[in-house]
Amino acid sequence: MPNRSIRGLDIFCGVGGSSTGARAAGVELRAAIDMCPIATATYHDNCKSTTVLTSRLEDIDLVELKAVTGQIDILIASPECTNHTCAKGAAPRSETSRGTAFQVIRFAKDIKARWVVVENVPHMRSWRRYSAWLAELRKLGYHIREQVLNAADFGVPQGRRRLFVMCDLDRQPRAVRQRRRQKKCAATILSPNDDFAFSPLYAAGRAIPTLQRAERAIASVGNHSPFLLVYYGSDAAGGWQRLDVPLRTVTTLDRFALVRPTRHGHEMRMLQVPELKKAMGFSTSYRLEYGTRRDKIRLLGNAVSPPVMAAVIKALTHL
Repeated sequence: MPNRSIRGLDIFCGVGGSSTGARAAGVELRAAIDMCPIATATYHDNCKSTTVLTSRLEDIDLVELKAVTGQIDILIASPECTNHTCAKGAAPRSETSRGTAFQVIRFAKDIKARWVVVENVPHMRSWRRYSAWLAELRKLGYHIREQVLNAADFGVPQGRRRLFVMCDLDRQPRAVRQRRRQKKCAATILSPNDDFAFSPLYAAGRAIPTLQRAERAIASVGNHSPFLLVYYGSDAAGGWQRLDVPLRTVTTLDRFALVRPTRHGHEMRMLQVPELKKAMGFSTSYRLEYGTRRDKIRLLGNAVSPPVMAAVIKALTHL
């Protein structure tokens, strides 16, 4: 490597989770691209030195981009994952959406970065074009390692399993070592100051399935312990979880409610954006100023956990 910082390009950048991790690993982000204007405005708020483009990747002129970025050493990408994930259930998948992953090939072929990191849900490997997609990366000369990592193993208070495809033109990428430490639990993300309003659990109009989840939890933890209700997704835990384990996966949906006992009975509230931001591994100073609460939850659910990306890039770029 030349005697300079490692220069990076982040495509499908979202609000900047990957870039935040990359910067922690010593990468200078030269540019970032996403088609969502709320995401790119948020990204720019947090990394004003990076050129941020709001565009479909298909519309990016790579000659013009390289004139702005100069030589790029590492390409980071998080292609659209909704049409790979099991969270979509039996709903039809969009092959057009899945196919955006091939923009990684177009950018890698033209930019010729030494390293490429692609993040997605583990279910991406069951995509019928996944082998062909990997083959295209190998045709470009990349040595490839695929590894599924859980954010909870990297100091993040969330169980979040994601596939990382690590590519190096010069050598076989090293495996990312998971930290040997006690996992952070969901209780650590909660606001300590009662900043958010609660309502009675048995309020008029409360949905019966919600009350059934709560009653299953109370039967397990007792009448004097708080817990989380978990909406949507798989219900292997009965629709609730304890606070002394990592939060279940943050998605694009508003799916977690805190329930606590009081002298007047149980009360509940939904987890709020600052708490979910902490659950994703972002710092408290990371700014999320744009869009509605619903928009912010969606952006966080689509984000990459910065500490995990930092660990991946440190392993990959170790010289």
